[in-house]
Parts: sequence; C-alpha cells; structure tokens
Amino acid sequence: MADEEYPLLGFGQAVIGPPGSGKTTYVRAMHAMLTGLGRPCAIINLDPAGEDEPGSSVSLRELLGLQEVMEELRLGPNGALLYCMEYLQENLDWLRGRLQQLRGAYLLLDCPGQVELYTHHPALPHILRQLGSWGLRLCAVHLVDSHYCTDPAKFISVLCTSLSTMLHVELPHINVLSKMDLIEQYGRLAFNLDYYTEVMDLSYLVDHLTSDPFFRRHRRLHEKLAEVIQDYGLVTFTPLSVKNESSMQKLLSSVDKATGYCFGEQKQTLGNLMSVAVGADFHFTSTLAFQEKYVEEEKRTVAEEALDL
Repeated sequence: MADEEYPLLGFGQAVIGPPGSGKTTYVRAMHAMLTGLGRPCAIINLDPAGEDEPGSSVSLRELLGLQEVMEELRLGPNGALLYCMEYLQENLDWLRGRLQQLRGAYLLLDCPGQVELYTHHPALPHILRQLGSWGLRLCAVHLVDSHYCTDPAKFISVLCTSLSTMLHVELPHINVLSKMDLIEQYGRLAFNLDYYTEVMDLSYLVDHLTSDPFFRRHRRLHEKLAEVIQDYGLVTFTPLSVKNESSMQKLLSSVDKATGYCFGEQKQTLGNLMSVAVGADFHFTSTLAFQEKYVEEEKRTVAEEALDL
C-alpha cells in the first residue's frame, strides 16, 4: 500500500483568531512547552502573509506566498489571502504529503488572521475538515485580545464573532482571552473578570454600554445581539498569558480533553476517564488567579497613587 494511503493519525491545535491576537506568539510558547514536556510537536505555518516561522516544519509559503499572488494577479492583500487559501484547498495533496513526513508529531497549525476565513468563507473550514478525515483530531484554539473586555461595545462584537466562528469552523472549540497580563492597559473593567470569561447575564453589559449617549439610540440592537449570544449559550473564555506557565498548562489540559488526547490513542481505560473527570473545571481557579494578579493589582496601584496625591 502506498504511503499516502495510510491515515494521518494524530492530534493538534488549529490556532485561529483576528490579527494581533497573539497567535504566532502562542504557537511559539506552546511549542516550547510541549518540547519541554517531551511531546514531539511540529509547527505548520498556514499564513502566506507572514514571514517564514523559525522552527516551522511546514510553511504554506513553500507552495505560494501572498506577495507573489498580489503581484501576479494584481489583487489587494485581502483578496490575495483568500486566493491563497482557496489554492491550498485545491492542492491538499501537497499538504498531505508534507504531513506524512511528520507522523507521530503533535501539530500546531498557525492560521491566518483574516476574520472572514473563520466567519463565512468556506476554504479554511473545508481544509480543517479534510485534515479530520485523514485521522487528525484537531481542536480550534480561538484567541481574542483580552483588552476588548474594557470596551462593552467591542466585547459584544467579539462575542458575536466568536459565536459565528464556532458555528462555521465546526471543530471542538476553545475561546481564549489572550494577553491577560495587559488586560487593563487600555482601561478599567466594569465587572470582575469571571463576568467576561463565563459570559454572564449580558443585560448588565448592555446597561453599562447604553449609559453612553452615543450608544443609547441603538439599545434595542444591543439587546437583541445579547439575546442571540445567550440563547446559544456556547461562548465562554479561558484566560491566558503566555508568560504564565500555569495558564498555558491549563489551556493544554482543556485542549487535550477536547481532542481526546488525554484518553490515549489506542485505548480508553478507566484510569484515563477518572483523570479527566477529576480534572474537570470551569477555569474558575485560573480566572481568580488572573483577577488577583492583574486586575486587583491595578486597582491597588490606582488607589495608592490617589492617596499620594
């Protein structure tokens, strides 16, 4: 039997999210952590716009690059990126051949940052589904910059985008608030951090948002958006700072449960099942730790500065 006929059994993460959310930084940090844990892993760079990722085992730029497409087809950056993903969709044999050389490695897919790819364009979901049909068990790790929590309007927009992405990509899915160490750099939080990670009663957020005269006339729209998000009841967030090893380990644990990696590739033993059951949580401990370390610390600093005045 030819080598390409064998299934590509394995596990991995499809790291997705808008530009600037920290996808490449996360991939590098996760690769370093997995390597330190003794888990063989490989970086798959599916972004034709970025530079070749140091240490990446496969790069889409080997097949085609964004700049070349823009010049030859006279397309803008967005159109060229969509063309690149459609071209990859039509040439998946190339990707399969490259992945055949990485049998047994845990895959970290660094995906492009164009939001349309995750909300309505069919190319990337088709590629991820094809990887699944080859035997790869993937989890979508959707990164969102945590500073959006400081702006109610932007946070509602992020919730809508996250929900749309979950429905469109159709993979086991974990939403992540990245850059937690910088969460209050752009402003104060209106509520405790767990309000945002667990996406609690959004009516309070709508009230806070419409206290601004600029948004008051659109209150009905915001209420309907909040109702849609809460009716689905799918969106929650895991807090993350790549500088915090504990948060990286907890996220990896969640991904391993979502893909089934923690059960083992060959068998599902009672011990495996019990370890997952005992370890199940809603990230409350992790969220509380970030609340105390970054949010409460910022409040103490502000209070101390006020006393000095």
